[in-house]
Amino acid sequence: MLEKNSINPKTIAEVGCGAGEILNQLYNVLPNDVHFTGYEIASDALALAKTREKERLHFKLENLLEKEVKFDSLLMMDVFEHVSDYLGVLKICKQKSTFTIFHILLDVSVQSVMRNKLILERKSLDHLHYFMKGTALATLEDSGYEILDYLYTAGSFEVKSNTFKSKFAFLPRKLLYAINKDLAVKIFSGFSLLVLAK
Repeated sequence: MLEKNSINPKTIAEVGCGAGEILNQLYNVLPNDVHFTGYEIASDALALAKTREKERLHFKLENLLEKEVKFDSLLMMDVFEHVSDYLGVLKICKQKSTFTIFHILLDVSVQSVMRNKLILERKSLDHLHYFMKGTALATLEDSGYEILDYLYTAGSFEVKSNTFKSKFAFLPRKLLYAINKDLAVKIFSGFSLLVLAK
């Protein structure tokens, strides 16, 4: 998303960085003058992140929302679905960076509703809020963000599967996605939205 939109940040932070692997992967591919900071409030996750720490890549057991800092880019990967006051959090985070990249799981689809998956995801993923493309983008706009770009991530079938059964199960989804991405995302579960906003 950064490369696609010719954004070359010198400072990147991630709120709710978990074990820190996203920042670690960015550290490995972005130029040597980019500095990375991960913020996490769960000490167990931070302990894992600390094992990835190196020059220009640091992790803090702190709540970014309470810090007076600003970065060129902020990452929010699967974060605000878990927060009760998600609109308030989004508005505060907007002040923390010039650009923000969001990864939002699109929980709402025909398949997820028919299979009652929303309640299962509430229990297994701790999601408090559920989104489809339209509501996700509207939520960001309602929080003061300007949407610059977005794309779908299709993790449900982008991950390589070795069995014939799993390959066959994803075939209708892959075919419809190739023909009409928006329609495939409305019908099938397993998609996410990657959004660049400022």
